[in-house]
Amino acid sequence: LKANPNRNAEGSVIESKIEKGKGTVVSILIQKGTLNVGDVVVVGKEWGKVRALYNDEGVRLNKALPSYPVELIGLSGAPESGDKLVVVDTESRAREVTQYRSRRKRIEENSSLKRSTIDQMIKDASLDQKKLVSIIIKADVHGSAEVLAESLSKLGDERVKVQIIHTGVGAVNESDVLLASTSIAIVIAFNVRPDRNAARIAEQENVDIRKDSVIYHVTEEITQAMAGLLEPTIKEKQLGLAEVRETFKVPKFGTAGGCMVTDGRITKSASAQARLVRDGTVVHEGRIGSLRRFKDDVSEVKSGIECGIAFERFS
Repeated sequence: LKANPNRNAEGSVIESKIEKGKGTVVSILIQKGTLNVGDVVVVGKEWGKVRALYNDEGVRLNKALPSYPVELIGLSGAPESGDKLVVVDTESRAREVTQYRSRRKRIEENSSLKRSTIDQMIKDASLDQKKLVSIIIKADVHGSAEVLAESLSKLGDERVKVQIIHTGVGAVNESDVLLASTSIAIVIAFNVRPDRNAARIAEQENVDIRKDSVIYHVTEEITQAMAGLLEPTIKEKQLGLAEVRETFKVPKFGTAGGCMVTDGRITKSASAQARLVRDGTVVHEGRIGSLRRFKDDVSEVKSGIECGIAFERFS
């Protein structure tokens, strides 16, 4: 493989993070040209002057040639993995490029927001709206934030959905908490902590900040939170059928039915409910108060056997 070292550098972002005392630290793979300390660079929507370069062993470098992986210090913010680094002539040119890219990004986000809002209105007109779990992710490095966002986005079903409203690198700050408060969102702090102001406002605004360092734990917690939004699912299991062949009076219950069990079993257990159906219409639902074979009380009668059935509070 060959590359020209005698030109302005180009490279790709592998990872970015914010370190205390250093600021934004970006891992870059140089692919073309030579990157020098003091070069003005544009990386995605961020720009800056290269203040320091370090190799993989932490040794400070003055320049990085093609194929060098280096840590770069000096950018204004944390770019995303995969963003391209290019060297530009002046700081004013760097500002101009990043401002243009930021404007384009905002326009794209706003247009997609409008489209999704209209689409959502159409969906809501024909479907019941899904329940949403809104999430803000802050992580120590962009890679972790991306993996978390992807993992959490896959959770949910036709009843409840995860919505990632913001991801970022660094400590949870005041703006993250305020966004969570207005969006009714959970903040995931992955390998980071809220700063003092953020922690105070979170307590005031009752914002839930979940601190964790294991992706599996986060997905498990959010799954449990989603389950808490859902109404309990009630499933009915038919135990048996009986046909009323005759009716007769009994002192305690009023009218009882002389029945033939035609399918399954009829039981008087506390967990079982009975339904009386006449001409396809439900006349009564409730507990069986008395179940008898001849004069004996029984707890269960099986298919093909006659019995007497009386309901509680229904005659």
